[in-house]
Amino acid sequence: MTAAFEAQRQFEAQLRAASLRVTRPRLAVLGALRDHPHVDTDAVIALVRADHPKVSHQAIYDVLRALTEAGLVRRIQPAGATARYESRVADNHHHVVCRSCGTIADVECAAGHTPCLTASDDHGFVIDEAEVVYWGVCPRCAAAKTSERSASSEGTR
Repeated sequence: MTAAFEAQRQFEAQLRAASLRVTRPRLAVLGALRDHPHVDTDAVIALVRADHPKVSHQAIYDVLRALTEAGLVRRIQPAGATARYESRVADNHHHVVCRSCGTIADVECAAGHTPCLTASDDHGFVIDEAEVVYWGVCPRCAAAKTSERSASSEGTR
C-alpha cells in the first residue's frame, strides 16, 4: 500500500469521524495542507487546482471553513498577516513568524499540555487553550541581511 493511498484512507476516516461527506475537494485540501503547512487561501487554491483544475475558488473557501469548523484544520492569523491554515490540530503547539518574509514554523509547547500557560486572572473563563506567537527573523532572512551589511560595508571602504 502506497503512502498516498494510506493518507487518502486516513483523510476519509477523519472526514467521516467529523460527520462530513468525503468529497474530492475536501480530500485535496487535506492533502495540500498535510504537504504544505501554514499556507494562505490563495496557496491552497493553487495547490488544489494543480491536480483538480475544475474545483472552484468558492468550493475551496467552503471546504476550508467546513474543515476548520469540524476541527480538522486550524486557521491561524498572526497579527498583521493573512490567515494561514494547517492540518496539525491534535496537539498543543505554537508558531514562530519571520518579520521579514512571513515564514511560519511550528514551535512545540514547553509544558506539553493544554493550556500550556496559566492566565494571571482568568476572569471566570474556563480556559482550554493558550496561543503564543513568537516573532523574529528566519535564518534565510538573517543571512541575507548579514550579506547586505557586508556588501555595503565593503562598498564604503
